[in-house]
Amino acid sequence: MSPVAARSRRLAALLLGVAGTTGLVWLFGSLEARWVALCWVSLVPWLLVLDQVGSRREAFIAGVALALAFTAAIFGWFPEALRSYSQAPLALCWLALLALAPFMELQFITFALVRYHMRRTTPEGPLAFWRVTLTSALVYVGTEWLCPKLFAETLGQGLYASELMRQGADIAGAHGLTLVLLIANECVLAAGKALAAHGLRVGSRRALAPLAVLTALVLGGLGYGQLRYQQVAGHKAQEPDLVVGVVQANITKYEKLAAEMGTYDVVRMILDTHYRLSDELLQNRKLDLLIWPETVYPTTFGTPKSEAGAEFDAEISGFVSRSRVPLLFGTYDLEQEREYNAAMFLGPGRDGTLARSAYRKTMLFPLTEWVPEVLDSPWLRERMSWTGYWKRGPGPQTLALQLREGRALTVAPLICYESIFPSYVAEEARRGAELIVTLSNDSWFSGTPAPRLHLMHAAFRSIETRLPQVRVTNSGISALISPTGEVLTEVPDDHRASVAVTVPPAPHLSTLMVAWGDWLGPTALALSAVSLLGPSLLARRKARPDAKS
Repeated sequence: MSPVAARSRRLAALLLGVAGTTGLVWLFGSLEARWVALCWVSLVPWLLVLDQVGSRREAFIAGVALALAFTAAIFGWFPEALRSYSQAPLALCWLALLALAPFMELQFITFALVRYHMRRTTPEGPLAFWRVTLTSALVYVGTEWLCPKLFAETLGQGLYASELMRQGADIAGAHGLTLVLLIANECVLAAGKALAAHGLRVGSRRALAPLAVLTALVLGGLGYGQLRYQQVAGHKAQEPDLVVGVVQANITKYEKLAAEMGTYDVVRMILDTHYRLSDELLQNRKLDLLIWPETVYPTTFGTPKSEAGAEFDAEISGFVSRSRVPLLFGTYDLEQEREYNAAMFLGPGRDGTLARSAYRKTMLFPLTEWVPEVLDSPWLRERMSWTGYWKRGPGPQTLALQLREGRALTVAPLICYESIFPSYVAEEARRGAELIVTLSNDSWFSGTPAPRLHLMHAAFRSIETRLPQVRVTNSGISALISPTGEVLTEVPDDHRASVAVTVPPAPHLSTLMVAWGDWLGPTALALSAVSLLGPSLLARRKARPDAKS
């Protein structure tokens, strides 16, 4: 075969392998139960390609190719959302996404390079396969933890569609599930290759070990999930039911509305709509807490910038005083000249005054909410007028809320983007939180898979901490999430509704994720470094006495 024909054949195999894996990942990434089983074989087409690469360059190309294809398939909705927000040309938004893909999905590249290196340098033996498999998988997980990811995606999140398998996330998060999937896919490939190369009689013996490990991973995950599910279900509540009112008004794109109607009329319309939806709830249910979404009051509360702002502030306070129901809502918080995206709590006090406390968002979305000071400049602001101006809050905190009839509740407050960070939520859980409350604004992504993906992230935080969660958004998806990650009540995307949800009590189960935070990433990096560097260091150490002699 000529060199040109050989290269063409390898390129065709690469494209087929990348397309196969991308298609399978896209299917089980839809979070539908009917496709979840594909996660156990989704990487096999690409792994077959990696088995055929003949150089580091080819391994690198295979990693970059999957990074590009994965990004285009899974986040193909993002360029249009970015164009809508920034008004940049759609082609430029696509170019930016694909240019960032090798950095956002760097784990495919490091995995391919390390797997190639390990297959060439690991001495043959009964443990060679396992050393290559484990080291490559640990590098993959460690790279995901180390490198920036706008959406914190990982393959293990596809197991959310399995009610039992997702429970394992309380051990090592979704990245722990990713590690399981990587090892399982390698086992499927090894068993298939053994059967194909040696036939059924001999091949079945060679396939026995990887198939046994695959079976142990699947049955172990299901068994652990069943155990944890029963522990949560068997929890006997000591506290009375907590009834929370959730308001989703489906009012979006405040800036556009303000340009058309004027700022005062927009704020007036937003507040009137939320008052009306809240009153409908209060007429039918006795609420312990009422929650409005992120930035529902799109100006500073408590430090008004105008007379009209002072009137609105007083109006909101008057609403809480009259209804006698505590209110948690999204607004801006101003301290000196620093402005924060905040969650504000107002509760009727015993002496007729209002108790007030605030939580300031820390994890801000890059550029659209926050610009690092080293990059901030008039030049940047002039060319990107849509860049944000908020400052970062102090970090993970809890809010101690006084509810009706003197009941106390400690919540873990999250605002939008913060719900994708496991360690952040785990820290709030360690501080004694009994309930996660997430305020979010997903309106820029309405009509795309993003609201559903954001809801999935939120559900993993409940699994990891074993805390129930109330999620309130302006346009969807608002939800009540159980400590097992089940969505008990949901207000769909692009809907207006107000609902009262009865929150299940926290089962008070300890988890490794709460105790240690997002521990797997740094551990994986350390172990992979030992596996990669250990043999060469030992060889050098042994060589020194020989040289001296």
